[in-house]
Amino acid sequence: MNVVLPLASAVVSFGFAGLVFEQWRRRRRAFQLVWSLGLLWYGLSTLAEALGSALGWNALYYRAWFLFGAVYVAAYLGTGTLYLLARTRFGYFVGALIALGGLFAWLSQLELIRQGEPAAWRHVVLVMVVAVLAGAAVIEATAVSPVLAAHVAMAILGVASLIVAALTVVAPIAHPGYALDPATGVPVASAMPPYLQILPGPFNIAGAFSLVGGALYSAYAYLPRRQALGGHLPVPVLGGLYRALATTVNVLLALPRAAADLLAGRLESRVPATILIAVGGFVPSVTSGLDRFGITWALYLGQLLGVLLILAGFLVSEEVLAFRSRPSAAGSPPERPARRPQAG
Repeated sequence: MNVVLPLASAVVSFGFAGLVFEQWRRRRRAFQLVWSLGLLWYGLSTLAEALGSALGWNALYYRAWFLFGAVYVAAYLGTGTLYLLARTRFGYFVGALIALGGLFAWLSQLELIRQGEPAAWRHVVLVMVVAVLAGAAVIEATAVSPVLAAHVAMAILGVASLIVAALTVVAPIAHPGYALDPATGVPVASAMPPYLQILPGPFNIAGAFSLVGGALYSAYAYLPRRQALGGHLPVPVLGGLYRALATTVNVLLALPRAAADLLAGRLESRVPATILIAVGGFVPSVTSGLDRFGITWALYLGQLLGVLLILAGFLVSEEVLAFRSRPSAAGSPPERPARRPQAG
């Protein structure tokens, strides 16, 4: 299964990336390009897992697994979601997540201390400070222009990606050039230097919660409304967090009626689609988080379930069905589906 599951994830991810990239080629919407990159990283990381399990692990496969899977995937999918919701104030929520994500460098440091190989505290503090500054930049950009916030977040992610890539390529890896869980054969990050082991948390927390939160927000926009929490807070960061809390509570309260509407065929198709995407983003984020703390048995299964659920949500969405069912005239862009209602 250590070969079959990641290989299946890689095949699905590459095919999915090609589908989304084809949409970007026709429609030139930024979120499609960023998502296609995230899915490409997903495919490369799981392909490295499959090759390592089938042919034997080495430093090349291990570095690819760490860089593309442990660092890049969730961050790019989350940034794509910010582009998708760029006309809303979702940037406040994402900026807060980026700032809070730095705390996971500290949590990773506590685990490294328990293992007896901690990172230098100056590295931990540096990651936390950079996360706070990056989050503040996204929040400030959202206050100026929600569309600008997505560009700022992407620029920060691009620079951070290059830095982490350079560090990963030159990092000394403990003998024999990789580390596997002895019980499951699943890769773990413990062969990487401690200063790299504290980095996946900040990338993944902001990215995964942005993907899941954006999907829930989109589902809420089309759910039958039952608004238990309303209004807003005028403070940017707290206001964004309150809107996230209100959206989550209102979505949960609306689910019973939504289930009845789904059975009756009255439910807007984007609702089940975005819920599938939310669950698909949540599952691998949990299993990869457990992997970093030594619980590895569910990693490959979580990766496959995650990409399959996100793909199912993508295919179910009314926007994709409309795009595929309306052939465009030669050389002209396809007809756009009905405009999504905007929030805020």
